Amino acid sequence: MTLQSSGAITTAQINTELGRTSTAAINLNEATVRHLAAKPTAGAVISMSDFYGKTGQVSVEYLVVAGGGGGGGGVGGGGGGGGMLTGTQSVTVGSYTVTVGGGGSGGAASNYGSNGSPSSFGSVSTTTGGGRGGVFTSVPSSGGSGGGAGGGGVSGTAGGAGTSGQGSTGGSGIGSGANTANGAGGGGGGAGAAGGNYTYFSNNGYVYFYKAGVGGNGASSSINGTATTYAGGGGGGNASTSDPGWYDAYNYTPAGGSGGGGAGGNARQNTAGTAGTTNTGGGGGGGVQTINDTSRSAGGNGGSGIVIVRYLTASGISATGGTKTTSGSYTVHTFNSSGTLQILGV
Repeated sequence: MTLQSSGAITTAQINTELGRTSTAAINLNEATVRHLAAKPTAGAVISMSDFYGKTGQVSVEYLVVAGGGGGGGGVGGGGGGGGMLTGTQSVTVGSYTVTVGGGGSGGAASNYGSNGSPSSFGSVSTTTGGGRGGVFTSVPSSGGSGGGAGGGGVSGTAGGAGTSGQGSTGGSGIGSGANTANGAGGGGGGAGAAGGNYTYFSNNGYVYFYKAGVGGNGASSSINGTATTYAGGGGGGNASTSDPGWYDAYNYTPAGGSGGGGAGGNARQNTAGTAGTTNTGGGGGGGVQTINDTSRSAGGNGGSGIVIVRYLTASGISATGGTKTTSGSYTVHTFNSSGTLQILGV
């Protein structure tokens, strides 16, 4: 609320306007109080009438993206994209902690990846980072977006769940076994779409030949002035078949989702999963298994998250923190790593 424009103003009202308890100790020369009175210079004489019509609360817009999950190694599922939140938040003069979550580690040759870490802006926080990609019979993890299932049981393994309002479910994987020539991981879920399930190239009458799922697409935000997509899921990883007639079919690279999702490895070329893109929250791609299981590759690391805060330049907010730029009528603070948004005056 805005302080009145006439009459007596009390220190209790000033405290309330600054988001404090009304009985808190107050000093008219402290920085936050001086900024509210529009007299930021230390030692400047302040009268109670200087607070007429002033407000200590304004709204800012935010984008908060967690770190992406790491892809599973060796027929691994893709890592899920980091949880993504957008909205508005009321702020007052003071400090707001910003945490930028790191991406999860990709799994080694036969290990699942790790979850990404959450990001936050003040009280706004993603519940978790992107879910890890599974591997073989291990279960993929839930997260902001779920990790794709790794190639596992003959009956297949479901992808990890996404968090409502933050991301999507990972795709299902399948393992080698009866009537199955090879395993395939599911794609990691993205902020905008679920990860792709495994599919099959063909059924030659007695054996199915599978390929891994693609990563789910992320979601777009224009908070920095340019439409940018974040939190894509990683592509799953394949196992190549020993059937010579299908060697070239596994010269296939499962795509990561838009928004920084890393591609899954190529089983024919024995490449590792690609890492999610830094500061997008993209999930890492799943690793692969080569012909006759002669070797397995690692999953890709998840990409780190990002936090962006903006407000109308004309609003009169004075603030520091992150990389400060302007875009059109907005002032933008971009945090590629953890820090503090300091609201100096409103």
